[in-house]
Amino acid sequence: MANIDEYSGGQHSPDVLVVTTNDVPGYRVDRVIGEVFGLTVRSRNLGSQLGAGLKSLAGGELRGLTKTLVEARNQAMDRLVEAARARGANAILMMRFDVSEAGGNGAEICAYGTAAVISPLG
Repeated sequence: MANIDEYSGGQHSPDVLVVTTNDVPGYRVDRVIGEVFGLTVRSRNLGSQLGAGLKSLAGGELRGLTKTLVEARNQAMDRLVEAARARGANAILMMRFDVSEAGGNGAEICAYGTAAVISPLG
């Protein structure tokens, strides 16, 4: 069985909470700082591409490409958190990913959301 960190993402930073929701139950939004993003562009790995081409003939998951995409998403997420932290945020609300092709040679992965300062209720 594969290590879960190789094929998934998630919360990476204990000091900046990242959520896909508009608010955080049990917290209030004290200040909205604004939009922040983290971006990475990854070229296609020749070895992964060859393996993916062969695997696509038989069908099934393209594990090399899956792992590469997970790494790219995690890097974009790390950059998003750093951007929010640099602006004084302790939370990112409404986080989303956007992936697009970059010139036919790779993929652009962008993590974005709303940087905010939140505090516990009561």
